[in-house]
Amino acid sequence: MVVSRQALIDSRFSTVVCAPVYTRRDGLATQVDIGHEEGLQHESSLHCDALVSLPKSLLTDYVASLKPVRLRLLDQALRVALALA
Repeated sequence: MVVSRQALIDSRFSTVVCAPVYTRRDGLATQVDIGHEEGLQHESSLHCDALVSLPKSLLTDYVASLKPVRLRLLDQALRVALALA
């Protein structure tokens, strides 16, 4: 899941920050449960402790999107993972 801000996504910068999606769900404060409601085939979770920078050119297929409730949970998980106030 791309977690970079829109300005970076729209820029000429070649990479974006992503949170990997795994079917493993441990219930950690740095994970966000997602699944069918977001457009995925399996119940999964975003793992904000494992952020990666990926080239935009590799991100070719739109798979899912988060509704406002899940975006707030993602914001909270990123704050915990990055130790932000």
